Amino acid sequence: MNDSSSRISSSSRPSSAPLLRTLRRLALISRPALWVNTLGPAMVALWLSGRLWSADPAWLVLLLWLTLPFNLLIYGVNDLADRDEDALNPRKGGYQGARLEHGETLPLTRAIAALNLPFALYFLLETPPSFWAVVFLYTALFLGYSLPPLRFKGRPFLDSLSNAAYALPLAFVPLLFGTVPSVLALPCLMAWSVGKHAFDAVQDLETDAAAGVRTVATVLGAASTALWCAAWFLFSSVLAAFLHPLVGLAIFLVSGGLSLKLWREPTPARAARLYPLSILSPWAVGMVAGVLLVAHLVRG
Repeated sequence: MNDSSSRISSSSRPSSAPLLRTLRRLALISRPALWVNTLGPAMVALWLSGRLWSADPAWLVLLLWLTLPFNLLIYGVNDLADRDEDALNPRKGGYQGARLEHGETLPLTRAIAALNLPFALYFLLETPPSFWAVVFLYTALFLGYSLPPLRFKGRPFLDSLSNAAYALPLAFVPLLFGTVPSVLALPCLMAWSVGKHAFDAVQDLETDAAAGVRTVATVLGAASTALWCAAWFLFSSVLAAFLHPLVGLAIFLVSGGLSLKLWREPTPARAARLYPLSILSPWAVGMVAGVLLVAHLVRG
């Protein structure tokens, strides 16, 4: 994709071509390969709450928000904040993250606001305060990861721990319908999310160190970060085993196995080669959980 077609266009020409290029660019910035991390927990929570395909439109509005709008918000802000670092990162510029041009700042900011503000207004007007309070925390943690003064990304261990936010749909979806969040599923997914963030950070260890960014991976090194990940994945698998032993086993084998592979060859290059498998890991574990969930629902 050349520069002229990859930038966010602000053109108002009647032709549909600029609009399509803009939508493709926004979709790329939102990292569709990672949408499973926002949609997956929400789908599970909706299913467990018995509200998937319900007459209440709130579930559909929520799922729509957790596609392009919310992912564009968190990853677009991240790309804006890390633009100088991403310019030096060879893996940026594709499905693993965009490499922004300076002229994209204002159009991207406008697109983020235009896509997210209608949903924010809907939630404020149509949902209970407990729901949107947790949604606000969910959003604030992701923005705090990228933006000062918090900028968790540059705070070792907090960078990893803050990614527990990915589990919050398991809290705010039940609150949307007046039910109680699962006391096991929520901490289980929180622990898994902490480990996965640190695992994915290893591939950028050298780039972050060269840019002066301190992360859990730059502080611990690749081998110790692999052990940090393994500990969180083990904790997650134990909690998951109380929900169903096969789910716990899936987390242990899939995510724990990735940690073991990285520990045996603790280099950023190895982490980069394992990253596609890391992207697929929630799909693998989710398939096991989904099949079991369907089986339980069929049995009533």
